[in-house]
Amino acid sequence: MSGLRADIEFRRADFTLRAEFEVAPGEVLAVLGPNGAGKSTLLSVLAGQLVPNRGRVELDGTSWLDTERRINVPTHRRGVGLLAQNALLFPNLTALENVAFGPRAVGVGKAEAGKLAERWLSEVDADGLAARKPGQLSGGQAQRVALARALAANPRLLLLDEPLAALDVDAAPAMRGLLHQVLRRQEKPTVLVTHDVLDAVVLADRLVVLLDGCIVEQGQTREVLARPQDAFTARVAGLNLVPGVATADGISFGDGTISGRTVEALEQGEDAAAVFAPSAVAVHREQPHGSPRNAIPVRLAALEPRGDVVRVRGAVRDCALAADVTPAAVADLRLAPGDEVWFVVKAAEVAIHPLSGGAAVAP
Repeated sequence: MSGLRADIEFRRADFTLRAEFEVAPGEVLAVLGPNGAGKSTLLSVLAGQLVPNRGRVELDGTSWLDTERRINVPTHRRGVGLLAQNALLFPNLTALENVAFGPRAVGVGKAEAGKLAERWLSEVDADGLAARKPGQLSGGQAQRVALARALAANPRLLLLDEPLAALDVDAAPAMRGLLHQVLRRQEKPTVLVTHDVLDAVVLADRLVVLLDGCIVEQGQTREVLARPQDAFTARVAGLNLVPGVATADGISFGDGTISGRTVEALEQGEDAAAVFAPSAVAVHREQPHGSPRNAIPVRLAALEPRGDVVRVRGAVRDCALAADVTPAAVADLRLAPGDEVWFVVKAAEVAIHPLSGGAAVAP
């Protein structure tokens, strides 16, 4: 088969990882889970840094690992590109020399490697950093150079290990947007490890949820987040995500527009999502007027008590939405399943993100 296929079991005294999945060429698979779930162990097995007790890893029909047949292709022969939390650039080399290192390591001549490095620095909007050394780069700049280095060697498989986790709140959205642009042009399979549901929404076509070493859910990102079967998935999917098409000030959704602040670079007409928390939503019986707010007509599906608030669930055009309101508000509005109401959220509370091919919906 084409793409990546893995079926592994890795055991140690207090932990066992069992995972079976496939990633098609050009597809991005996000592995979502809390700390200690086994995400980094999984990547280490794919990269050849750990050997499982039992398992097979194949790429495009070629066996990288088969414990029964005693096949174990070493890391340097697998053609894996890795982007980790920290850039891990060589401190004594310039950005250009760091990016050229990958092609040089697989036998590309110095001049050609330099041209490849220049091309990839341009691809990640870092061509102006070519002469700088890592100590002269910000965290976001260093990650751009590290991404260019990972791609310049033309990897057969790209592994992203929490690539945004070490970035500050200003650098992370820009890097996430850059990854969205770069990954959708890739023809190789990509595995992304993350604990942030937004990374999966923006970057991944499919989603695997890993908990205590076991896959508890997997499928199209949209389907998994829209109908979570596990409590962890339901908790991390606790955002409203409305899919649409990017406009000048938000997204086009159905016959209307949802306004918000654009967090990552977007072109008008590109697939995008409006993201906002249930706590930012107010519920009205009538459509409000006269203020810069988004008003979305919703048919109520359920009311769920959650401590001091009630989560009011509804849907519009097959998109599930949620609002957290007080019990007093529920009583005052006399809310019940089947009612048609308005979910209202201020534009300032709405973040507009690019949308992956398989992403999106609700808490």
